[in-house]
Amino acid sequence: MKVIRVVPNLRNTEPEKAQEFYGDVLGLDLLMDHGWLQTYGAPGEKSAQVTLASHGGSGMPVPELSIEVDDLDTALQRARDASLMIEYGPEVEEWGVRRFFVRDPFGRLINILQHL
Repeated sequence: MKVIRVVPNLRNTEPEKAQEFYGDVLGLDLLMDHGWLQTYGAPGEKSAQVTLASHGGSGMPVPELSIEVDDLDTALQRARDASLMIEYGPEVEEWGVRRFFVRDPFGRLINILQHL
């Protein structure tokens, strides 16, 4: 299993202010916009991204990190082998990802996903 990218997620209910700061001030491109979730990134740099969301989707809270992997089944098995509690999923979401939520050893909610 390989980690493809790690994206911090920030809770946000004012998308227009996100555009003003992350888009206009910092010059990041709006890469994804689902209304409740926006991802901004540096042009041509997949690893330089930040997501702002009003909720975590599917009734979940906003996770602190999203970690994209190339093999979700292996990531899920490793989490289970480590006796970590799976807080959500695995689920296929309507926006084109398969994911599960787990807490890291410090209590942070982590979204582990694979694009379909």
